[in-house]
Amino acid sequence: MTSETKTAGESADYEAAADSSPQAVASFDEHHHGLGHKIQHTLHQTPSLVPLIVLVLSIIAFGIMLGSKFFSPFALTLILQQVQIVGIVAAAQSIVILTAGIDLSVGAIMVLSSVVMGQFTFRYGLPVEVAVACGLLCGTICGYINGFLVAVVKLPPFIVTLGMWQIVLATNFLYSANETIRSQDIANTAPLLQLFGNKVNIGGAIFTYGVIFLVLLVLVLAYALRQTAWGRHVYAVGDDPEAAQLSGVQVKKVLISVYMLSGLICAFAGWAMIGRIGSVSPTSGQLANIESITAVVIGGISLFGGRGSILGSLFGALIVGVFTLGLRLLGADAQWTYLLIGLLIIAAVAVDQWIRKVSV
Repeated sequence: MTSETKTAGESADYEAAADSSPQAVASFDEHHHGLGHKIQHTLHQTPSLVPLIVLVLSIIAFGIMLGSKFFSPFALTLILQQVQIVGIVAAAQSIVILTAGIDLSVGAIMVLSSVVMGQFTFRYGLPVEVAVACGLLCGTICGYINGFLVAVVKLPPFIVTLGMWQIVLATNFLYSANETIRSQDIANTAPLLQLFGNKVNIGGAIFTYGVIFLVLLVLVLAYALRQTAWGRHVYAVGDDPEAAQLSGVQVKKVLISVYMLSGLICAFAGWAMIGRIGSVSPTSGQLANIESITAVVIGGISLFGGRGSILGSLFGALIVGVFTLGLRLLGADAQWTYLLIGLLIIAAVAVDQWIRKVSV
């Protein structure tokens, strides 16, 4: 090998080494972490941002098309009144999904709790306060059974809550004999059952106690999930239960507490439903489980657990409410609402998958 050839080879090796130098790697990383990655990282850190943007854009869009008809205080607060039940149940569903679980029994627990409140008041003649407490206890017990089967018996959440849905639904109809307690009877004998239906007028905007309860519930849960040890454990269990167990988190207790809290919140939703519709009906709220999952998914909470915000589920419920009312005011067929919500669900899952790549 001549000296010229050797020199040329060494020069080529030096240039190759220079290309793999820290400066070159830094340059590559800077190119890789471009605008798309920054957006991805921001959405990963603030998952409720996407549904908030969608909510604002949908309000603006319907506002442009409908004008003051949509932007009136009455119309905007009507959306809150329409989504209050779904919003409360979605809050219950959210904390379960954050643990990488799912609760298909939320709607049935809600209805059974309301039936217990009504039947204990009118069939057994108990004080309405005691009847309400029994209804709340009923929802909590149903949640405990779900949590025990998931955490201790190690059954899949989908199967457990699917079975519980059928059991609670059958119990509801058998116990109530499919009998509806009329609104007039409740108003005359036990007005406390209709508490969440009471209204407050603020500058032309009408808020029910149910709406106020929904907002307070979301704020309390948001604080608990972000600022307390229990909340951090919920996220840890949803992200990786084995790692959480190794780090000292009592996974079984966390799961049981989550399902119990979900059942209690559903019982409050049952109480709020009595105020919303005025009566105690065993056939009401049958789609609450699907509607709650819809609100949670659109709200940016990951179905894989460990990521999301309780505020997102509220935004998701409001998005559904905005689309429902907006299309109704436009005179569109109701099927367009289902079509657009279906597209939003698929888009939300696709965005979630894209955002999750930031942690891979």
